[in-house]
Amino acid sequence: MRKVQILRVSGGKSTEINLPAQFSEPVREDLIRRAVSSLRMSRRQPYGADPIAGKRQGYHTPKRRNRFKTTYGKGISRIRRKHLWARGGQFYWIGAFVASATGGRKAFAPRSGKVLIEKINRKERRKAIRSAMAASNIVVMDDKLESVKKTSEMFNAFKSNKMDSELDRSKERKIRAGVGTRRGRKYKTKVGPLIVVSKACPAMLAADNLQGVEVSVVNNLNAELLAPGGDIGRTTVWSKSALEKLDKDKLFV
Repeated sequence: MRKVQILRVSGGKSTEINLPAQFSEPVREDLIRRAVSSLRMSRRQPYGADPIAGKRQGYHTPKRRNRFKTTYGKGISRIRRKHLWARGGQFYWIGAFVASATGGRKAFAPRSGKVLIEKINRKERRKAIRSAMAASNIVVMDDKLESVKKTSEMFNAFKSNKMDSELDRSKERKIRAGVGTRRGRKYKTKVGPLIVVSKACPAMLAADNLQGVEVSVVNNLNAELLAPGGDIGRTTVWSKSALEKLDKDKLFV
């Protein structure tokens, strides 16, 4: 069973603690990516075109000889049309309704009834969480971590344990390539450490203003928090109580 050092919030090392059995799970990147994809797809909002969009105009034009408004002998394609003017028995048409016509329907419009959710089995989801735990960079701090109330104190806790480089790394950002720059996602930022606590505590607000840092109660962990984007190896800071609760309640087993 693996052992890790417990770090003090003020800096320095304390006693050792055994990691729970969940951290001995073999790493399955394919399963982690499936679980992350399932979470992302469950948040997608259904969207689609109006079922009659582009179909409100145009009517069937007869192709028979000597029919009123017939297009027979006009040398035009046999698609739905609407007429703009008439001069006796002569008419002027313009294409309508079809996808190739101006103002016509879209060829393969998105449908709101399409099923976007990707389901995953409960055992697979739990196994993915355990696998992401085992693949993460684990840091354990004493229970004073959960009582930190100020952002400056949280920053000093990282700095005193030589983890401020993780915070500096998450401040970096670069301009995204492509049309995403015009769609509200111009910059790409790196993901910082994840703090795992045993219960709702002041530390959840204290870390809120640290760029890239996320805080989660141990019961609410998922594959996306532990491996953002399906990429393993996120630095995860656990409080001692959170590890003990993980082991005692046999979470995600």
